Amino acid sequence: MQEMQGFMGMPGVGFFGMLLVGFLAGYVAERTMNRDHGLFTNVLVGIAGSFVGGTLAGLLGIHYQGFLGSLVVAIAGAILILWIFGRSKARTRR
Repeated sequence: MQEMQGFMGMPGVGFFGMLLVGFLAGYVAERTMNRDHGLFTNVLVGIAGSFVGGTLAGLLGIHYQGFLGSLVVAIAGAILILWIFGRSKARTRR
C-alpha cells in the first residue's frame, strides 16, 4: 500500500516547489477571503495551509497526490487559516 505524501514528499519538487505551492495557495486564499497581504505573507500562509490541509485530509481519509492535489489541499488549508484568523481578530475588536 502506498503511503500518502504531501508536496514535500514528491520527487523533484523540493524547496522551490514548496515556495511555489505556498505562493499560489496563499494568493488564491488571499483573493478568496478578500484580504490584502504581501508576497512573503502569502507564501507563509500557503505553506502553513499545506500542513493544515494535509493533516485534515489525512484525518478525513482524503487521498491526494501530485502537484495539483497538493495545491488544492494547501489552498483549502490556507483558506481555513485565514478564516480562523479573521474570526479571532473580529472577536478581539468587540
